[in-house]
Amino acid sequence: MPKNKIQKQEILRNLSEKIKKSKSVVFVGFNALTVKDNEILRAQLRKENSEYYVAKKTLMNIAFKDQIADLNVREMDGKLAVIFSYEDEVAPAKILGNFRKDKEREDRIFFLGGILENKLITKDEVEALAKLPSKQELYGRLVGSLNSPVSGFVNVLAGNLRNLVYVLKAVSEKKA
Repeated sequence: MPKNKIQKQEILRNLSEKIKKSKSVVFVGFNALTVKDNEILRAQLRKENSEYYVAKKTLMNIAFKDQIADLNVREMDGKLAVIFSYEDEVAPAKILGNFRKDKEREDRIFFLGGILENKLITKDEVEALAKLPSKQELYGRLVGSLNSPVSGFVNVLAGNLRNLVYVLKAVSEKKA
């Protein structure tokens, strides 16, 4: 059923708010995505404070033209959905990348591009983001890297004390 002008203005206002609020946007094409898969994807995105949104390309084009002049949503192939991320910039790409690993879903949903830090990024760049480690993994690696020299220094100091104990023990055994 076609939407009237008031409904379209409401959708545009809603889309504009989402665009302004989001840290990153991923454009996704989809074909024959089942309702169950769609709900699974939406639930996974919701956990990471992201949102899967589908609207007509003409409305999306108008909303995104206000934000990014170079973008023409109408040129994107197939049915279009947008994933808005409100916290972690990389989370939607990672979630969709993991979601696509299932062979049945691989052709049903795919990357078309995205927006990161108010700049357009290509499909390949979004796929590269999907392969990056998560924020928690990166934090863990950073803490490990920072902790490594300190723990090495502690081991060196402990080694000197251990050697001193061995020498004293050897001297006491020799005297006994």
